[in-house]
Amino acid sequence: MANILIVEDNALNIKLFCDLLAAHGHKPEAVSDSRNALATAREFKPDLVITDIQLPHVSGLDLIRMIRKDTELASVPIMAVTAYSAVGDEERIRAAGAQAYVSKPISVVKFAQTVDDLLAKGSDTDPTGQARASWANESNGAPGPTDAGGEES
Repeated sequence: MANILIVEDNALNIKLFCDLLAAHGHKPEAVSDSRNALATAREFKPDLVITDIQLPHVSGLDLIRMIRKDTELASVPIMAVTAYSAVGDEERIRAAGAQAYVSKPISVVKFAQTVDDLLAKGSDTDPTGQARASWANESNGAPGPTDAGGEES
């Protein structure tokens, strides 16, 4: 069983992700307010973080960068789940420090497989091909939402 932190502001997505993870034997913990995500992560000590990108208050990209800069959390694998699908969005998300990118609406099979893959690999996967210290150094230009891949709430 793995501790998995979910940062998502949509209640239906939270329920879906939590139910899927629990059905696969994991312990999910959801945070709907991204301002509380870092403190919750430090307390919960997740084996994996799953975050939306378009969040109120603290964007998912900024949260990923904050996790990468945090000495307690820097090695935790991160999966971004988002409706963003414009050219360059996946590269920006990975450059911020996420090891995986799954677009909405999610495929349940792909979601579960990506979770399993990240937990199996742990934090060994360098999403950028660069040294771990440079993961959080990507520019702060956040990608914009598109209609493709589902809706962000």
